[in-house]
Amino acid sequence: LAAVPDVQIDGGGVFKYVLLRVRGAGAPAKDVVRGHGWAEYHADLFERTAEELARHGLSCECLGGGRLSHRPEEKKIHVYGYSVGFGRADHAVTTEKLKAEYPDYEITWADEGY
Repeated sequence: LAAVPDVQIDGGGVFKYVLLRVRGAGAPAKDVVRGHGWAEYHADLFERTAEELARHGLSCECLGGGRLSHRPEEKKIHVYGYSVGFGRADHAVTTEKLKAEYPDYEITWADEGY
């Protein structure tokens, strides 16, 4: 599990994200954030990540989704929205993961918006 990055998101733009709980055999679970502009649906992010993890003997479940607005030129990320298929991710958890990965950013979240 230590080799699985906590956060993998695009370098900028507005895109969908999912919050996933990753498990290994006999290991404690950890939550990770995945967000990319190529994903038309939240399920696309979940399925690709699940396939990658399965190759390493890990499994994952989707805890929910939303959207990220990543503005690197301003060092800002805003977390909001929800996934129709998976429900709203816990944006507070997502925000803490992003703050650890981007300590010099202003990271905010809201339950409003889609």
